[in-house]
Amino acid sequence: MRIKGISFVTLLGSLLLAGCFSRSVNFYSPDKNICVTVNDSTMTVKYKKQVVQTVRLGDCYWAESSHIRETITERYTMLSGKRKKCSYVYRAMSCSESSGRNLLIRVSNDGVAFRFDSGEENISYVIPDGTKRWLQRQKTDYEGFYPESTSATRGKYNYPALIEYGDGVFGLITESGINHGNSCSYLTCDGENYTVTYTDSDENDTHPWRIIILGELADIVESTLVTDVAPGCRITDTSWIKPGVSSWIYWAYNHSSKDFQKVKEYIDLAQEMGWPYTLIDWEWDEMANGGNIEDALAYAREKGVKANLWYNSGTSWVGPGAPGPQDRLRTKEAREREMTRLEQMGATGIKVDFFLPDGHEMVDYYLDILEDAARHHLLVDFHGCTIPRGWSRTWPNLMSMESVYGAEWYNNNRRMTNAAAAHNATLPFTRNVIGPMDYTPCTFTDSQNPHITTDCHELALPILFESGLQHMADRPEAYLGLPDAVRELLSGLPSAWDDTRLLAGYPGESAVIARRSGDRWYIAGINGTAEELTIAPDYSRIGASTVLKTLFTDKGSEPGKGFNIVHNAPAGQLTLPARGGFVAIVAE
Repeated sequence: MRIKGISFVTLLGSLLLAGCFSRSVNFYSPDKNICVTVNDSTMTVKYKKQVVQTVRLGDCYWAESSHIRETITERYTMLSGKRKKCSYVYRAMSCSESSGRNLLIRVSNDGVAFRFDSGEENISYVIPDGTKRWLQRQKTDYEGFYPESTSATRGKYNYPALIEYGDGVFGLITESGINHGNSCSYLTCDGENYTVTYTDSDENDTHPWRIIILGELADIVESTLVTDVAPGCRITDTSWIKPGVSSWIYWAYNHSSKDFQKVKEYIDLAQEMGWPYTLIDWEWDEMANGGNIEDALAYAREKGVKANLWYNSGTSWVGPGAPGPQDRLRTKEAREREMTRLEQMGATGIKVDFFLPDGHEMVDYYLDILEDAARHHLLVDFHGCTIPRGWSRTWPNLMSMESVYGAEWYNNNRRMTNAAAAHNATLPFTRNVIGPMDYTPCTFTDSQNPHITTDCHELALPILFESGLQHMADRPEAYLGLPDAVRELLSGLPSAWDDTRLLAGYPGESAVIARRSGDRWYIAGINGTAEELTIAPDYSRIGASTVLKTLFTDKGSEPGKGFNIVHNAPAGQLTLPARGGFVAIVAE
């Protein structure tokens, strides 16, 4: 048997053979803060000697256990995400049944990953009544909220699930290592048990990794455990993969990708703002008013802007009259034709929308799109889709995935108006922990429904939210009319990061995150409440004697009031207005 390519025979001297399970077996993380105990059909997880999570494993009859006492270190590079250089440091354990089924467990300093290598699974997480939790009701597109609760309500829930165990200790439950033939899963609540439930049959002999990210909120936010356990990069030459900021037409003008003149305005916006990309959204196959898609791509090349195009996945659950282009990616033959055409026309990426529930056939479809797109040097952004499950490590041309109730919803109903601030302050601790999130942020004007978050709240979002392609959703005049310092910030904004640190926050109340690009830290913070809030970021996490090279704060407590811009400001606590925010730049 092997764990990640390490032979148990080679490391025989490092194995502890526990014999039959007449007693429990304790297994520790490298820093010894996390302890996993396996006993019959239960796995118990402790953090600093506090029992935080019980996992029921079904009917298991262990014959033997073994674990590697030495610490295993795997290093890899991400082209986008929380940090460029990742290091997965863990210890590995295997529990074997006489039937031949094995339970593989890895314990790292930031959590636990475990999976059965074959056979049936019957896994449930025990979350007792009274335990604080943030869970999203199951939706095919994962576009919902994460309300705070302390009680179990029967039903189906999406990943990720954030749990506060008490004493400042949190856990985030999700899954990774989803390969061809695997079905994604969700959680079914029946009292205190949240049971792993497959969307449909799992056709792969190896099951996905079950993940519990564990520790303080900073450990949750900064963890890369989801990509740590995913398969390594499958693309040999990644030099063509370039994360970046993009202009985006849909939020302000829903059907204007049909209008060549309007598309040109967003290409011009990308050029003027120094953004490398523009996204031409749905219905571009009906483009008129002076040009078609070939003309638009030629215009983009002339302006030095890269263009990505929207596609209907062909599995659309929106029903008759769904927008196009449709059915150009659904089969291998169709994808080859269309992607060859895109490569010849100079398009640089695709946004694929409207996927069905994520059973094994949909998993195969996602992965086939990524593989074929990589062969044609195309970036990929999935919408109306599942959540990240580590695929951006395996296929780094995957720049982002929607699966979030984002700014697009200002188009659809009035709910986002009052919900946005608290929702935005929850996402850094839930959805965005597990991978890139195409929220489509940074809107200063209104779409079909108004926003009441302040200007600096909006300015903070493209830093607070991580996405390899960051789609700026507002109108050209909204960005071009900004003060010079704000325009300069947005013009040079990275969308891939060397490091990420949480400086302050609590789900639904506030979030302050610092992200580093080169020798520069970008700090973004928001107030998720309807009251003035004073926050004290822990600047020591990025440098004890921090001076804020540039600090952007709100000039007023309402949207549209503008920015206070201060240079060389001392780092300290900040008082943010209701639904307010701030951005700071620190140069090392």
